Amino acid sequence: MAFVIGVVGAGVMGADVALQCAAAGHRVVLHDCDEVVLSRFLSDLPRSLRGYRLLGAKLGTGKADELLTRIRTSTDLADLGPVDWIVENVTEDLGVKQRVYSALSGYCRPDTRYGVNTSCIPITRIAALLPHPERVIGMHFMNPVPVKRIVEVVQGFHTDQQTILAARGFLASLGKDAIVVQDSPGFVANRLSHLFMNEAAFLVHDGVAAPAEIDAIFRDGYGHKMGPLETADLIGLDTVLRSLEVLYLHYQDPKFRCCPLLRKMVDAGITGKKSGRGFYEYAEWSGTRASGE
Repeated sequence: MAFVIGVVGAGVMGADVALQCAAAGHRVVLHDCDEVVLSRFLSDLPRSLRGYRLLGAKLGTGKADELLTRIRTSTDLADLGPVDWIVENVTEDLGVKQRVYSALSGYCRPDTRYGVNTSCIPITRIAALLPHPERVIGMHFMNPVPVKRIVEVVQGFHTDQQTILAARGFLASLGKDAIVVQDSPGFVANRLSHLFMNEAAFLVHDGVAAPAEIDAIFRDGYGHKMGPLETADLIGLDTVLRSLEVLYLHYQDPKFRCCPLLRKMVDAGITGKKSGRGFYEYAEWSGTRASGE
């Protein structure tokens, strides 16, 4: 069954979600407040499609031109009115999300379902922004989206069983397996991963080891495909910082205290792969797909 999917935010995650949905045969309305970011997504799509297929991503056999016919870009949230699902990927800032959901509640159909692709903000808190909180569910895609088979699905306080079943069906259409967990700030994946990334930053800050050495221990010693600092660069150091702040705010636990080096790098505009520099240099960076919301 093909859906009409509204993807809000055309940054790293949103762009990949839109690509995955279009490759699965769904129609997509991709929204971002920045027209430049949307234009870059369209121009990058053929290269992204080729690259992910080389990595073994299951993105069908359709050509880039075919996928582009299924994707409409827009800077107006009103264009998401007729969609079946919203997948929201805006920056990890509750104030920004409040503005987005306040607008969406006035445009979308009463039966629209909402998949919240947030890193750490509780789903129940976001669902409270909408008139039908039972139709809101966490849909935490792993990065990079086309390569990762697992999606962490988060059941909020009001999320009903019909929404859980609908989410499983939608994700199955993308070739994804849903693992359903209960709502808690950071859920499972990011309560674990952000501790790894933050502690790895502390190791660099304290002069214990270089980034490449830390990541090599994770890859070659523990068998991870990527090290914590490579992962942080891919996600965006600014996103990691904001997520740690959310975790610290909710748990008041010093284990989530952000590494000073990480904060300094973000203050300096060094935010990882999307800025061309993070814990590593990215010589081939093209200046595209920075977060647009």
